Formats: sequence, C-alpha cells, structure tokens
Amino acid sequence: MKKVTTVGVDIAKSVFQVHGINAVGDVVIRSKLRRSEVIAFFQRLPSCRIGIEACASGHYWARTLMNMGHDA
Repeated sequence: MKKVTTVGVDIAKSVFQVHGINAVGDVVIRSKLRRSEVIAFFQRLPSCRIGIEACASGHYWARTLMNMGHDA
C-alpha cells in the first residue's frame, strides 16, 4: 500500500466512509466501514492527518484517533 498522508472520514449512524490520499493526492483508500470496524482500521494505519466532519460525535472520534497517534 502506498503511504497514506491524509484521510477524510464521513461519520454516519452505522457506516463510516473513509477516503485516503498520499502526498501527491492520489487516492489510496476508499472504504466503507461499520462502526465496529473503525477503531481496528485506524490502529493498523500509520499516523496521518485525519479530517472528520463536524457533528455531535466528531469530537469523540477526534479524541479517540489522536490517542492512537493521528493528527485529527
């Protein structure tokens, strides 16, 4: 897998859309994750910058991802 530098996350009630790009802007990740898969997915991912939509649970997910070493 190419090195992921930036990830965008769209948070929904039960499914999260994840879109990751490398330093050149090429898409390297495009995934649909169930809520139960999100933490395991980001634990396997090397530290990177993550953009999360502003919503009620966005702050929770940002704190969780920052505790894993990501820049959210």
